[in-house]
Amino acid sequence: MKKFLFSLIGILAGFLVAALLFADLTPGKKATNEESSSANKSNAEKVYVPFGEKDEYYMMASGGHSGQLFVYGLPSMRKIRTVPVFTPDPATGYGFDKDTKNMLGGKTWGDFHHPSISETKGDYDGKFLFANDVGNNRVAAVDLKTFHTADIIDLPNMGGPHAGVFVTQNTEYVALPTRFARPLGGAYASLDKYKEEYKGVVSMAKFDQKKKKFSIDYQIVLPPWSYDLSDAGKKMSGDWIVMTTYNTEFATSNMEINASQKDRDYIVMVNWKKLAEEAKNGTKAKVVNGIKMIDPRDVKGSIYAVPVSKSPHGVDVTPDGEYFVAAGKLAPIMTVFSFEKAFDEMKKETKKEEFGIPVLKYENVMEREVDPPGALGPLHTQYDDKGNAYNTMFISSEIVKWNYKTGKVIDRTPTYYSPGHASAAEGDTVKPDGKWIVALNKLAKDNFLSVGPSHPESMDLIDISGKKMKHVMTAPVDPEPHYAQIIKADKIKTQKIYEKDEKRPFSTWNQKDARIVRKGNEVHVYGIAMRSKFIFDAKAKRKDEVTVNKGDKVFFHMTNIDLDQDITHGFAINDYDLNFEVQPGQTNTLEFVADKEGTFPIYCSNFCSALHQEMSGYLLVKP
Repeated sequence: MKKFLFSLIGILAGFLVAALLFADLTPGKKATNEESSSANKSNAEKVYVPFGEKDEYYMMASGGHSGQLFVYGLPSMRKIRTVPVFTPDPATGYGFDKDTKNMLGGKTWGDFHHPSISETKGDYDGKFLFANDVGNNRVAAVDLKTFHTADIIDLPNMGGPHAGVFVTQNTEYVALPTRFARPLGGAYASLDKYKEEYKGVVSMAKFDQKKKKFSIDYQIVLPPWSYDLSDAGKKMSGDWIVMTTYNTEFATSNMEINASQKDRDYIVMVNWKKLAEEAKNGTKAKVVNGIKMIDPRDVKGSIYAVPVSKSPHGVDVTPDGEYFVAAGKLAPIMTVFSFEKAFDEMKKETKKEEFGIPVLKYENVMEREVDPPGALGPLHTQYDDKGNAYNTMFISSEIVKWNYKTGKVIDRTPTYYSPGHASAAEGDTVKPDGKWIVALNKLAKDNFLSVGPSHPESMDLIDISGKKMKHVMTAPVDPEPHYAQIIKADKIKTQKIYEKDEKRPFSTWNQKDARIVRKGNEVHVYGIAMRSKFIFDAKAKRKDEVTVNKGDKVFFHMTNIDLDQDITHGFAINDYDLNFEVQPGQTNTLEFVADKEGTFPIYCSNFCSALHQEMSGYLLVKP
């Protein structure tokens, strides 16, 4: 008993000494640590998605100068997929197979800024996503059934469609305003003739969802201003698009100074429905480089300008379609404009014009100005389901929550750091969710493990479901997410495999039908991929061998006859710099010239089964 008592006293004494030596006895510190631990635990619980469950939302983020689409799950913030759009992708063979190679047209990069999901009645319908390429004047459509790029077209007469892409409320049009003014068709003209020869252009593209093909219905020619992120009206304003401008000074050099001289730039309001009717049935359109082009100044009542704080970076229509909000980067004021007031003002006799465009009186269209103390660098506005707006502040690194109907500032929360755009759950639609907002930041500083001088960009996940915003987590992101849209996951209906279609061109579904056909100097291989082998010629001694002559044009038409989900086969030719993939049930074609003689192993480059290593063959190229 004595030994037990002595042992117990010794243990208690040890605990007491340890407490005196190592405990932090600062008054109040312990409670703060507990609160912090509890808060972190709560945040972790908010983003935790248990195995077997799925995220509630997809976040579709632009990949900036990577030219790709980044797909995340929310609230977990887990990156699910990089979808190649404007840039070849060796991992999937995008840009290597025949169809995607033709779609890219030899271009090797793109600058994708602003994704836009197709809409029905102003709400995301989850069918397609549209992407702009600022660097090469293109627009793309991604099929959200397969998360594969379906079509890309060039946009003649454009100078970088940065201000798009955005859709009208029933996806009648995909609108893409230009960033840079240039002569039509990119022809040479001296910058001394900038005001006379240079133009701004808006491409109004249509997308046939059944054929999955773009066409340009018409283009709008505008003054040589720079046009920034824009938006389409909703409900009562559904016939209109609104675009912010800068460089109304017509500067051609030292833009950071010379394009910021005026106190105000303009929001341009265009009635796309009037112009579409004129393009279809009227006489005002002219064909420029094969495209119908309309000057809205020739169509009465189709274009107006509204003064706005200088150097604005985008304008956003409220969910009810009654207001549009813009802010000048260099004048820290968010301004709410009223569509109803603008329509009333349009009925009046307008005396002031700018470059032939009627200018509405600012004070007669403006509903209110909001100026949160100390908030600097307002850029982008998103909305919730309670009449609140959320603005990113680039310079003061925060998001400000305020009510767009009263102007009252409700809350502010820091971001880490320098947010450009933000994306709220369904925040661009007529029915925002009001649960989450993600700040897409340009800087990360030292938030994450160092990878050298080039830091990752970052994203902040913020809970906006209550009155007060709650910062939940910060995550790194590949460069550079300019903008994103967040859609409810249940709106997107993906297909698990490609349906078996025996009438599909170039497809082969039965092993015994695999064959090699020579047509002059063309060799067509109608092959199959299956776990765990290739069959190129069912009647040959070696079914996984293809022999051609040097200089032959070779076509591998490969069908993946495995109809189980997630069994993708790769197809790589060693030392020929070629790789592509074939999804379950898909037929895909690889086309190349056999310009090197020799022996070249063929192998499956995408893990598919336990005998994946054995899935191989040979390409033999005779001298």
